[in-house]
Parts: sequence; structure tokens; C-alpha cells
Amino acid sequence: MKRVGLILAILLFAPLTGCLGDYQISDECIIATDADGNTLTIITYDIIALSDEVLEEFTNQTGYEIKMIPADDSGGILESLLLTKDAPQADLALGLDNTYLQTALDNCLLAPHSAQLPDIDPLALTPYSGEMAVPFDQGYVCLNVDTQALEENNVSFPTTLEELTDEQWRGKTAFPSPTTSSPGRAFMTASIDYFERQSSMGAMEWWEAMADNDAIFTTGWSEAYEIHYSGGYGVWEDGFIGDAWLTVSYCHSPGVEAFFGGNSTISKAVDIDYASFHQVEYAAKVNGGGSASAVDAFIEFLLSDEINTNMPENNYMYSVLEGENLPETGGYRHHSPIPSSPSEITAERIDEEMENWLMNWREATQSL
Repeated sequence: MKRVGLILAILLFAPLTGCLGDYQISDECIIATDADGNTLTIITYDIIALSDEVLEEFTNQTGYEIKMIPADDSGGILESLLLTKDAPQADLALGLDNTYLQTALDNCLLAPHSAQLPDIDPLALTPYSGEMAVPFDQGYVCLNVDTQALEENNVSFPTTLEELTDEQWRGKTAFPSPTTSSPGRAFMTASIDYFERQSSMGAMEWWEAMADNDAIFTTGWSEAYEIHYSGGYGVWEDGFIGDAWLTVSYCHSPGVEAFFGGNSTISKAVDIDYASFHQVEYAAKVNGGGSASAVDAFIEFLLSDEINTNMPENNYMYSVLEGENLPETGGYRHHSPIPSSPSEITAERIDEEMENWLMNWREATQSL
């Protein structure tokens, strides 16, 4: 509770200089630099692609040792950077996404990099293309549904968000909280666009109805997908409950399930117009952190063909290199639809209204 309250307080009182469409940094920011060292300290969540073998390869190639500071998710990275702003503990932040990046810029938490970049997919550069952060993976956040559970219970595949408030869905949906989860925040943002465009129901009215329909709210994606969702690999995890037929994940998550399941999966992405969100994750130099040359070296390493082309298999996200796609092996690409009409809510609105959306969401769901 204290952690969530702190994040909300930070978001409420953070200066909102600049706009997220340009991702501008405040003119009042002082870019601090420290002497380079032989150790690169990275704050990040549990990014699967950063295995011990990958980190050792970076050290072997560059000579820089790696120290990791663990965070729960993008929100945890932002919170830690804010709390240590006057005495930065990290050199590189890895995992802020395009719903958190502007807050980091507004609070002068990031500094320019000088890495030499390859050709990056223009889609990955759409939210931000400046020198303060570099995209390293991307994907579409959307609902996933257990088709086997629907068939067994004679429930139709959902084609609207409104129908999830029906009695047949009572207690069968799981949502990671937008206050503590980047996929949860992305989906909440998309839901606002969806209800503004094509429904007489308001987004927060829908969220309140979902809470009344016993929707399960979790602190993060892992709890929603691995513990509660009945259609994913969580069935093999300790503590699995499997009481939700539907959850928030990525449109390519069924592709990941198929890739490891011999081209077979019971999970399917729900492509509802404006109810998905294009998410980009970034690597960024921490303002006041040391090892500028090590930061540049790691960014170049992360965006190398060797590492980034393998993002779909090693991190279960799309590469950001131009011309790359998901592999066809095991039905990965076949089971990973690209949304026909993803959310078009503007970056400027995300910047201006996110803190109000989060407060309204908490009030509607009575959730932390």
C-alpha cells in the first residue's frame, strides 16, 4: 500500500514540463556526469533476455563488469530513480516503457547517450526518437482468452469489452493494476480510447462494472498471467490457481505459448478495435550516473544483431531492428496477430491525464 501511494503521489506532483508527443525534457534539468568506471550498474526488472550468459558475453567483449539492481517492473524502476534522484545508484535504466518515460524526463532522471545506433524500426521510434532513451523491444498489449474454457462452458469468444460485465464472466477475468504494472497501465489507457470512441458507457463506469463482476486485480502481470490465467504456461507454475479465463498480456503471447507447445495453444489474442496498445521499452542513461562509455557500450550491445534479433525467443517481445519479425517456428508468428486498430490515444493525453486516470481507476475498482 505504501509503495502504490508513493507512486501516485509522485505522479500527482511531478512537474509536467514538455509534451509526450515530443518527449521533451525540462529546460531546468541539469545534466550531471560522473567519472567513468569499470562497472556498469543497471536497474531493471527481470528481463529474460539478460541471462547470466548474455551479461558475461558483454563483459568479455567490453571489459565492463555488470551490477544489477532489481525492480518489480517499469513502475518500480521509476520509483527507485525518483527516490535516489539526488544520489543516483544506477548508470543505466532498462525497462521504462512509453507510459512511464515522460515522467522520467519531467523529473530530470535521464541523460543523453552517445551510442551508435543501427537502423531501428520506425514503429518503435514513433513514441520517442530523441537522445534520452533508446527502444530495445516492443509489442502490443491486449486481452488473451482461454478458448478451451470458453468451449467447455459454452461461452462465446468476446468481441466487445462490454460483454465482459455479463454474469457468465463473473470472477473469470484477471487484470494487472495500472498503478503497478506497465501492461496493466497500457490496457487501461487503451480502454479509455475504446470507450470514448465507440460506447455509451464510460471507461471508469466499465471498470466499476468489472469490479462488481468480481474481476481479479493483481499487482503485476506475472500474478495475473501465471497464477490466475487458465490458458497459459502458469499451469506448470507453483501456486497456479487458474480461475480466470481472460487476462491482460500481449497479442503475441499465444504465439509464445505455441512456440514452446509444439505449435499448439489454447490461448488466443482478443483483437477488439482500440482495446490494444503499442508498448515500447527503453534503455536510458541515468542522470548523474557514472560510466557513460559503459552505458553506450551496453546500448550498442543490446541493439546488436546478435542480441536484438533474438528478442522474440529470449525476451518474448518483438525486436526493434528494422526488418525483423517474429519467427515462424512452432507457430510463433501464426498465433501472434497484429491488432487491426490499436489504440490511437495521443501521447500528449497520456502525459496530461495519466495521474487522473489512475486515481479514477482506483476509485472505480476500489483497488490499490
